[in-house]
Amino acid sequence: MSVAASPTSSDVQTVVKPLRIGSLVIDPPVLQAPMAGFTNFAFRQIVREYGGAGLQATEMVNARGFVWMDQNEAEHPERLWGVKDEARPLAVQIWDNDPEMLAKVGDRLAHEYEVSIVDINFGCPVRQVTEKAHSGSYLLRHPDRMGAIIERVVEACRPTPVTAKIRLGCTRDQINAIDVAQVVEGTGAAALTVHGRTAEDFFKGSADWNRIAEIKSYLKRIPLIGNGDLDAAEKVVEVFRRYDVDGVMIGRACLGRPWLFMQAAAALRGEAIPPDPSIDEQRECLLRHYDLVVDRFGLEKGTMLMRKYACCYAQGKPSARHFRRHVANVGTPDEFHAIVHEHFPRG
Repeated sequence: MSVAASPTSSDVQTVVKPLRIGSLVIDPPVLQAPMAGFTNFAFRQIVREYGGAGLQATEMVNARGFVWMDQNEAEHPERLWGVKDEARPLAVQIWDNDPEMLAKVGDRLAHEYEVSIVDINFGCPVRQVTEKAHSGSYLLRHPDRMGAIIERVVEACRPTPVTAKIRLGCTRDQINAIDVAQVVEGTGAAALTVHGRTAEDFFKGSADWNRIAEIKSYLKRIPLIGNGDLDAAEKVVEVFRRYDVDGVMIGRACLGRPWLFMQAAAALRGEAIPPDPSIDEQRECLLRHYDLVVDRFGLEKGTMLMRKYACCYAQGKPSARHFRRHVANVGTPDEFHAIVHEHFPRG
């Protein structure tokens, strides 16, 4: 995707409108993607402090695991920690292949947790989800099953809106996103998000925004949200200029740049795009993130969990390989702070 010049206020505001999902208005229409192992409470708090994300989402929650924990009086899934008291709007994404199981969990999320949106994952390409659990993107082969799931979850969650996230298809020669989109709409979903790759692509190659935009004319009442390769505010603006979508979702690019939503929101308002934070500010952001994770998980586990986040913050920076190699082995707060201060030196 080429990058357009910085927008003017009139250019963007005539194109980009707030996104409506059911009765929920999302402004700006820029969503934070649910990402397993990453979009936990601490990360969402960091994004919220920068601002700019119209809707945030938890990590995806396995419905079967949620029900098992409930039946065995265990603590609810770790991925839902903090959700009840968290600022709204907030979406929770769930996955499984059993309509009744998903409906049961959707009901709890909508009426006990009072989340803003219940999203169903039909896009995850990971083998453990697809081949072993016959869920996620595996279900793109079975639109009727998807329809049965959506219909049942919509009924259970009412009036909370239910949305679906898909990929273009399972393989390049099995692209069926248009047919799937019509099933999603026809069975009561309030919005559809499409990642512009197939399941077999994982994250290889480029997202196909032309394929995403083709779907819009087949939807009669629900909004279309596009996802894939949005790693700069300019690209967010360009997508809204060039493609017929109602909203966009940012995924992997925000993991080490939680300020990306703030930049995209400014661009969509026609304002100058704020520069990336200074190295000093990025270091303090990473250490703030570390403190939030440690507060939740304790020093030992929190330090281990922060290894992968720290690697995201280092992406694209000089000596990133050196940093990743060393931060992957830290086990104490002193070690973590030392490598961060070495890689993000004071200006």
